[in-house]
Amino acid sequence: MRQLGGLEAEIMDRLWAWGRAATAREVRDDLNKKRPIAYSTVKTVADILFGKGMLTREKDGRAWLYRATCTRQQYTAARMHDALEGTPDPAGVLLSFVEQISVEEVQALRAALRAAKRRSGT
Repeated sequence: MRQLGGLEAEIMDRLWAWGRAATAREVRDDLNKKRPIAYSTVKTVADILFGKGMLTREKDGRAWLYRATCTRQQYTAARMHDALEGTPDPAGVLLSFVEQISVEEVQALRAALRAAKRRSGT
């Protein structure tokens, strides 16, 4: 899964945070709270995200409603998986990663591994 561009990430951040479908106009209005951006720019990038499979869309009157096709967690996990697949030493990468994360993140990783183990029944 490819890394999102700047505006792509801003659009996805809003849709993930809201947890619902939204029009390009709603996203533009929220983005405009921080910086001016044109409706057509947001609409174009939302259509690009739709083309990449990151968003679904459905008609709502004259507007398109866009919805994320994956959660933020699923997207981040896919990016991490892609990074591991591209290395000849995934165990070394994981060790280096664990050495760089906080105590709280290590605890979250341990909890995730325990949950995955329970789900797999091993």
